[in-house]
Amino acid sequence: MSTPQQGSALDRLRGLGREVAKFGAVGGVGVLVNLGVFNLIRHTTDLQVVRASVIATIVAIVTNYIGFRYFTYRDRARTGSSRELPLFAAFSVIGLVIENGVLYTATYGFGWDGPLATNVFKFIGIGTATVFRFWSYRTWVFKALPEPAPTAAQAPAPASVVAAPRGGAESGPSAARAPEPAGK
Repeated sequence: MSTPQQGSALDRLRGLGREVAKFGAVGGVGVLVNLGVFNLIRHTTDLQVVRASVIATIVAIVTNYIGFRYFTYRDRARTGSSRELPLFAAFSVIGLVIENGVLYTATYGFGWDGPLATNVFKFIGIGTATVFRFWSYRTWVFKALPEPAPTAAQAPAPASVVAAPRGGAESGPSAARAPEPAGK
């Protein structure tokens, strides 16, 4: 999963499937946290729908970061909090706007603000934002590690070492030897 360019197409597809499953597991927990906090706030306070949703989304974002960093993308490059956290926060805010934009449109644009309607549109907003988050997190935040350079044992031998030129003066094992340094 950390080197998506390696292996056959089937191997890459399997790696992507594992990544989507892990992302979905963490995201599923995030959805439960998001909807749970949203409904708790809605039923215990007088906050407006979208404000309650924004608070719930922020709580879910914090929960998801922990799950993504230490479960889904634990094998990915650790670029440090100076790069990773600001990018995660920026893409999460875009996802928050997408998610809550759907809820805002349904609530204030169409007047659908009953308990069932707000939960349905909150869920639709989460689903829409999840597609964006999956792409952005895997592409920009939790980048795949670069392919490792081949070691000397794995690297192909140069052509001059593998075969001596035809008709050359040297043949056999001495043809593959490196020239001796001058001065010996």
